[in-house]
Amino acid sequence: MLFKGLITAAGLLATSVKATIYYAGVAESGGEFGAYGKVGTGLPGRFGVDYSFISTAGVDVYVDQNKVNLFRVAFLLERMCPLATGLGATFNETHFNYYADAINYITLNKSSYAIIDPHNYMRYNDPSSQPFSGSVIGNTSDPTAATTAQFGAFWGALAKRFKNNTKVIFALMNEPHDMPTSLVLANNQAAITAIRKTGAKNLILAPGNSWTGGHSWTQGSDPSSALLQKLKDPIKNTAIDIHEYLDVDFSGGHSLCSSSAPDYLANLTSWLHTNNLKAMITEFGASNGTECKPYLQGIINYMAQNDEYIGWTAWAAGPFWGTNSPCSVGFVGTGEFGGRWKSRIVHYGVECYDPAVIAEDVAEIGTSDSERRDDTPVECKYEVR
Repeated sequence: MLFKGLITAAGLLATSVKATIYYAGVAESGGEFGAYGKVGTGLPGRFGVDYSFISTAGVDVYVDQNKVNLFRVAFLLERMCPLATGLGATFNETHFNYYADAINYITLNKSSYAIIDPHNYMRYNDPSSQPFSGSVIGNTSDPTAATTAQFGAFWGALAKRFKNNTKVIFALMNEPHDMPTSLVLANNQAAITAIRKTGAKNLILAPGNSWTGGHSWTQGSDPSSALLQKLKDPIKNTAIDIHEYLDVDFSGGHSLCSSSAPDYLANLTSWLHTNNLKAMITEFGASNGTECKPYLQGIINYMAQNDEYIGWTAWAAGPFWGTNSPCSVGFVGTGEFGGRWKSRIVHYGVECYDPAVIAEDVAEIGTSDSERRDDTPVECKYEVR
């Protein structure tokens, strides 16, 4: 696992007393669209009609004007690995090429980082009623479920295709929920082991259970905090993937805010510190109402003030998004999952950004600030507009 040294997809980062956030950007949601409703709808789907990954013009704006450097790009496992062949190492090559084009545009054309995001809630075979439909991966009591070994095989095959691109980050799964935490751990470990067997050194983001919520990390009878520290990464380049919304039920579906990051993330932060781990918050958001502005600024400030956090992506952007979600951050389009969101956009402004990547090697646990190769301060400020 990760680490006292801050790690990137490429390696160790510069230390700064002024900022600890080295990745900042948006979650590109759209690759998972088009399958909601009747079972089988949208599979494989029509690229550019039912679903899409990014708007290149939108990415240009975020990088060139907002100066962000990170994009989380969602896709459906059922499109990448068709039901006819099952979850594993056999891909729909047409779909993969569409996805690779998006990842390559972000990383090669725009010199930014891209998070690979299988947006499946640790489920496979029926995305028609996400987040609840589909068989839980690794559930041995369900004969229709993909196995933990198949999940590992999928990640091994995907890692081989991206391992030479150091700007690609592997997020193992979006929001596992309603399953044993021991199975989340087992699936995560199978994926990490398979990825590292390929020789890939890319940063990995491992989720917890219960929608990988920061507020719930230590809660309940089967909390993520009881097991996730047991993950093993031979090169110690795995961080924890966290989601945190600021409304009353932490869903991101309400226009009013009531969840303060310092209050609800304190136990997670303590757990990370105790276990010498780092985290990235790859989904967070709130509505654009005046009442939510201090909450948004609060979570951005909280991450910047606590060394346990290395970056974030705000929810959400994408070519099919528009003004239908309290948490939308960009370009005009349609709503997600039957138009259940209702509100206007929120904009996360970035006044200054400099990721200051300074090394290609992978740090080990125990790397101290004095051992890092660059002490140039990063004077950047994030501001909610």
